[in-house]
Amino acid sequence: MRRAQDWLRQAHAERRAAQDLFRTGPPGWCCFTSQQAAKKALKALGEHFRHPLFGHNLNVLLNALATYIEIPPGVREACARLNRFYIPTRYPNAFDQGAPVDQFFESDARQALQDAEEVIRFVEAAMGAPRP
Repeated sequence: MRRAQDWLRQAHAERRAAQDLFRTGPPGWCCFTSQQAAKKALKALGEHFRHPLFGHNLNVLLNALATYIEIPPGVREACARLNRFYIPTRYPNAFDQGAPVDQFFESDARQALQDAEEVIRFVEAAMGAPRP
């Protein structure tokens, strides 16, 4: 069974959650959730090409997808920025001192939302999927 639409629906749900977190905070959780939304979108595209993707590194996922589709530089850059939020937004030992909640700012969250949106739009266009 093809699951591309399920993955894409989940990406949209997580993007909406990230937007809510942008308003309510903390910014780091918005950043992490934006990374997760982009990851789900990329996995949707993998399913679309009948090539299930595994893992969390967005750059690795993009490299796997590059076999099937040209990846625009802006999408690569967005994924590289989002990748930075996978571990440090959640684990205190990602920093020498201080909790993750103290390490991220509104500007980080705003950029993360924009980056996730860019990835999702790329995936939708590649899949020919309508926007919800």
